[in-house]
Amino acid sequence: MSEEPIGGDLSRLRQLNASAVLRELRGDQPLTLTELSKRTGLSRASTEDVARDLLGRGWLAEVAPALGSVGRPARRYRFNAGAGRLLGVDIGGHKALALVTDLDGEVLNQTRIAVDPEAGRRERLAVLDRCVAKALAGAGVEASQIWSTGVATTGLVDASGKVMLSDSLPEWSGVDLTAHVRRLVPGPVRVENDCKLAALAETWRGVARYAKDVVFLLAGLRTGAGLIIDGKLHRGFANWSGEIGALPAAGWLRAPEHLTNWLETTTQAAPASPTTAGFERVFLAARGGDPEAVQAVGDYVRDLAVGASALVLTLDPQLVVIGGGFSRSADVMVEPLRRELDRWCLRTPEIRVSAFADEGVALGAVRLALDEVEATIRTGLRP
Repeated sequence: MSEEPIGGDLSRLRQLNASAVLRELRGDQPLTLTELSKRTGLSRASTEDVARDLLGRGWLAEVAPALGSVGRPARRYRFNAGAGRLLGVDIGGHKALALVTDLDGEVLNQTRIAVDPEAGRRERLAVLDRCVAKALAGAGVEASQIWSTGVATTGLVDASGKVMLSDSLPEWSGVDLTAHVRRLVPGPVRVENDCKLAALAETWRGVARYAKDVVFLLAGLRTGAGLIIDGKLHRGFANWSGEIGALPAAGWLRAPEHLTNWLETTTQAAPASPTTAGFERVFLAARGGDPEAVQAVGDYVRDLAVGASALVLTLDPQLVVIGGGFSRSADVMVEPLRRELDRWCLRTPEIRVSAFADEGVALGAVRLALDEVEATIRTGLRP
């Protein structure tokens, strides 16, 4: 990195230098000034000035010398993940889930509160409020300590954080989640579709960490998709990418009906409101060899595969990742899905199963909050 002022913009140069140092220190190991100087291309004097400034701002911490060091040990620095806190929230049909983390995304508290799927806007937002308050209290964190917040929701979300359309949640279209959450915590609030954030979580800390092109399938009470293209979350022109389920021919709208029909047959009554745990009975029976359950799961996977095949043929991804509430039972889904993709696709990508189950969406919301913090690092440091 050049240390010569460009157009006399010393302030901008300091920001760039500080960003370079912080970027190198986001790894696992602390670094000395000499190591930082080599990695950033800054002179040792400039590196020392930047480190001193970042220490004063709280972004860095000095690491104690290693035991047994001979002579005067070199000063070592690490990124101070405890300087601030992040909040990730998933507000869905059956639950609100909030994660409070440090600036490295390490979870300090996780709080989950059930929501009646028939709840209206006011009741659902009240559950969100209680969930956030409980998570903050559980982490011993004041709202003022939250530097950035990510919020995940079902439905189509615009750039301002307003839900433009939600077919699955009563009275949810038109909710301005950004404005609502800003009443709870200060700092930036970013809102995104849940499928997209689940995909983001997989490329951050999940099974797709080393993949650049990924189709993420959210398999649960709803079916959705998130797309990673060239290592980045693909949103599309109006932030509506991945909504292939809106096309009836894709099969995603009717897919869960196969599982519901099996439940109705075995219980002799239609479930008032099917839950992930209820559907788990179908997968459990299929795992045990029940022929009707095997048929129900097979029919579900065939419908899932229609839309998935269209996405695979369009994007030619390295991976297809199965996530969401049904991913706990993906062992009975993967082989049938692979056979279906083999039927329709020119090349069947590797299929992997998320380890996050239904918690991946909230983790993706944390990643969204962290993106905001890292953008701040690049453009100007938080005071």
